[in-house]
Amino acid sequence: MYQKIGLKMATSYSPNFNFPKRVKNRIKFIIIHYTGMKKESAAIKRLQDPKSKVSSHYLIKNNGGIINLVPDVYEAWHAGVSSWRHFTSLNQNSIGIEITNPGHQYGYRNFSSKQILSLKKLLYFLIKKYRIKKNCVLGHSDISPRRKKDPGEKFPWEMLAKKKLVFWHNLNQKKIKKFRHDNLLTNIEEKVFLKNLHKIGYNDVKGFKFRKNMKYLTLAFQRRFRQSLVNGKVDKECLLISKNLV
Repeated sequence: MYQKIGLKMATSYSPNFNFPKRVKNRIKFIIIHYTGMKKESAAIKRLQDPKSKVSSHYLIKNNGGIINLVPDVYEAWHAGVSSWRHFTSLNQNSIGIEITNPGHQYGYRNFSSKQILSLKKLLYFLIKKYRIKKNCVLGHSDISPRRKKDPGEKFPWEMLAKKKLVFWHNLNQKKIKKFRHDNLLTNIEEKVFLKNLHKIGYNDVKGFKFRKNMKYLTLAFQRRFRQSLVNGKVDKECLLISKNLV
């Protein structure tokens, strides 16, 4: 099957996964991560080290090569404390894809064209096989906004949306940019923004309160849907995007 869609894949299994096997219809999400380490070899080693207690189903290397680390039917350890809509602990219901990138801590950079080409093919295959909805292909920061930044603001969500692989707003970005930095006029607009985020899927994580931790939610939202300015401040542009997504 992989050959049919032009996927070249190596198998190098990690011991970090849970038994028993999952039924196919339990897989409802794909979660995208970056490795966040200086060296690719170190990231692969960590994903295979029993002491690290982390893994993913797939890793996409700098050269676009794909390593299958955990079979889809098992629960890999990639999401951690996480929540989306009424789902919690998303390891149970997701497939994790790591992409080599040093991340924000070690010199965050653009993902390579080879990586994205392989990702597109892999997403197409997984979405079709497991009938995953576009709005269920998420970033780690979407499901763990207080803890995570990956895959970050340089990840090409909009481009993938044009390929109908993920969800995105349909607003003209040049037109809505003029509302950037326009403060919300009332507390009611702020509440509308938070309610919209909740409707999109952003959720509580261990007592994670929307208002108290609004900056974390806003940063996660911006890294996903307003990538050209990630400042944690809710403005009119953010509100308009959230309304469109809802």
